Amino acid sequence: MRWDGQRVGGDGGTDGDALPGLALQGLVRSVRTPEFAGVTFHEVAARSALNKVPAASRMPFRWTVNPMRGCLHACTYCFARPTHEYLDLDAGRDFETQIVVKTNVVEVLQAELARPSWRREHVALGTNTDPYQRAEGRYRLMPGILAALARSGTPLSVLTKGPLLARDLPLLRAAAQDVPVGVSVSLAVLDPVLQQSVEPGTPDARARLRLVRAVRDAGLDCSVLVAPVLPWLTDSQEHLDALLGALADAGATSVSIMPLHLRGSVRPWFLQWLGREHPVLVGRYEELYGRGAYVPEGYRTWLRERVAPLRRRHGFDDDRPWNPARTPTTGAEGAVDAHALEAAVGAPAGAAQPTLF
Repeated sequence: MRWDGQRVGGDGGTDGDALPGLALQGLVRSVRTPEFAGVTFHEVAARSALNKVPAASRMPFRWTVNPMRGCLHACTYCFARPTHEYLDLDAGRDFETQIVVKTNVVEVLQAELARPSWRREHVALGTNTDPYQRAEGRYRLMPGILAALARSGTPLSVLTKGPLLARDLPLLRAAAQDVPVGVSVSLAVLDPVLQQSVEPGTPDARARLRLVRAVRDAGLDCSVLVAPVLPWLTDSQEHLDALLGALADAGATSVSIMPLHLRGSVRPWFLQWLGREHPVLVGRYEELYGRGAYVPEGYRTWLRERVAPLRRRHGFDDDRPWNPARTPTTGAEGAVDAHALEAAVGAPAGAAQPTLF
């Protein structure tokens, strides 16, 4: 069936149309297709493309672009899940099956980048939901976004779990001739059974390792975000040693390692999964995260000490926190830890609504 024949709602308006129960402005249409069974895509006319990160954030960049809201990767631990609640959708299944697509994001971004007030600050892609999730293969928004940023002289970075990024490597390589470009791949689970259980919509580890190699073969650096490390599931010396070894073999230029954090509505969703798949660990997790969203300092210290010799063994001596804005030409402007990353895209309950469109 053709995509255009699968409309289920919306009728071409951009002046406040919204589905019942969905706080979604600028709705053009909602689409379903057998290619994405059980998923509804809400195509919207965005009012803005550049999202400003709050000034109080510790992020080393001030701007992001999110072509989609919600994510088909369906990672049980994803800290961006609560952002769907601003749309009157839930952070669980809705986040995975009600995907908002800013179909005009390229045109809006081009106009914003052309403003005299634009200062060409670093723009990060993929710090909320993945811009190379499977639907990008249909919508093809990223080539226009990358080209617009590069033509305007704007530094950029991409974080993804999606091997679809390989399609745009010629664009990224060309952009890197004119502006600083950073590429990061997220990979934390080697075991294919566990990986498909905890992040069922993601490509497997082999595909992401091939992506790392493809990025390096294109002449670009490729950092890897090993996050989240799951206590008692992926924090063993054997798993971490094998993972870092595989990343070194693939040519990764740096590795950042972060333990799992469980904040707001992500916590019950993840613990529900844990209860189904690993019930013996529920009590341990409740104790470990009993005082908040983050593991205690004792666990963080233990994890750092565990991975330190593994880093040295595999040639990853640089243990600075992940920084998507750090490229060979920009240096280390700042550092990003799990607290700062989540604060930038997953505001706690009661916080002001982030810029969505």
